[in-house]
Amino acid sequence: MTKSLQSEDKIIVGKVGAARGLDGTLRIIPLTDFEGRFDGLEKIFVGDKLFGVEEVKHISGQIFIKFAGVDSREYARALTNKFLTVDRKDAAPLDDGEFYTFDIIGCEVFGGDKRLGTVTNVLKTGSNDVFEVDGNILIPALKSVVRSIDIAAKRILVDEHAY
Repeated sequence: MTKSLQSEDKIIVGKVGAARGLDGTLRIIPLTDFEGRFDGLEKIFVGDKLFGVEEVKHISGQIFIKFAGVDSREYARALTNKFLTVDRKDAAPLDDGEFYTFDIIGCEVFGGDKRLGTVTNVLKTGSNDVFEVDGNILIPALKSVVRSIDIAAKRILVDEHAY
């Protein structure tokens, strides 16, 4: 997962990849855990410009989007590597105890009264996420290790003896 790149009112859900074909269709690199995030999408920001979504296709495990007004391979290439963002209010709902990665990044981590550092990245390992703290401490995101997460206070409390 990339470091936090979104503003307070927008969240990153993907990145534009290469053009596909001649009609302006683009491959999308999802940066979200919600696989259906792009289905039914009507509009999305590409960089700082809002685009309508004409079509979303799933082909061989990849996502392709045709944006309104992007009708050539050359125009599509100009959008490559731009981030796709949506308004924070349009974020997919979470269950209790679940958090967005972008909300975890930037939280200060404490082991008891000792400040351990700031979460700089969240690594997806397959079995569980791992919080990278100041680039040199790895803390597994397990209930046995993470005691509490307070997103509003940007504070995570961990059991300093459990990792």
